[in-house]
Amino acid sequence: MCGRYSFVPSSHQIETYLRDIYLPEEITFSPHIAPTEYAWVVTSEQPYALQAMQWGLVPAWSKEFRPSGRTINARMETMFEKPSFREAARYRHCLVPADSFYEWRRQLQGQHIPYRIMPADGSLLFMAGIWEEWRRAGEAHRTFAIITVPASRQLTELHDRMPALLLTEEARSAWLRGDLSDNAWLQLLSHTLSDTYLTWYRISDRLNKPSFKDPILHEPV
Repeated sequence: MCGRYSFVPSSHQIETYLRDIYLPEEITFSPHIAPTEYAWVVTSEQPYALQAMQWGLVPAWSKEFRPSGRTINARMETMFEKPSFREAARYRHCLVPADSFYEWRRQLQGQHIPYRIMPADGSLLFMAGIWEEWRRAGEAHRTFAIITVPASRQLTELHDRMPALLLTEEARSAWLRGDLSDNAWLQLLSHTLSDTYLTWYRISDRLNKPSFKDPILHEPV
């Protein structure tokens, strides 16, 4: 799964990967984005600007607006079948930028050890996402979920799932365009990562506290 991530792009990452995307004046970056918090995404509706949305997808048909940690991820294999995700999976795509994501490795003793995972070459990640707009009585809220796929071979020692990563401009543009068939989407998201693409290291267990936002979370321990 993907339950925490970081978006604190370096000046190089901004210049290289976000040069054509408008960054709002009020933008702030966070080394620790947790479920139900607001985060920045790029949508098919506005492909050249970052928008703030709440993490935890709420379907448009839901009676109440109640973002939940249970809908932060949509599994690639079932996103076209699950009522909560299927409309967004077909018609409302987004990119979720990140410099890294976090995962916990479960030890035999039951202890969970947090790790920071990122591209070995220092590139910026773009995770595939879907989004929804919930409207009632003058209220409007936008929420998103990150799509997950089976973990790459190297990452399975940490977890069996990982975010779907869109590695090229062509893949990102295709995802935002939204003009492929269901099977074509699955092929786009299920590419194989090389064994050297990602690197990771252990970090502070203060990641366990969602309110802890210090950049020290980027430092190895």
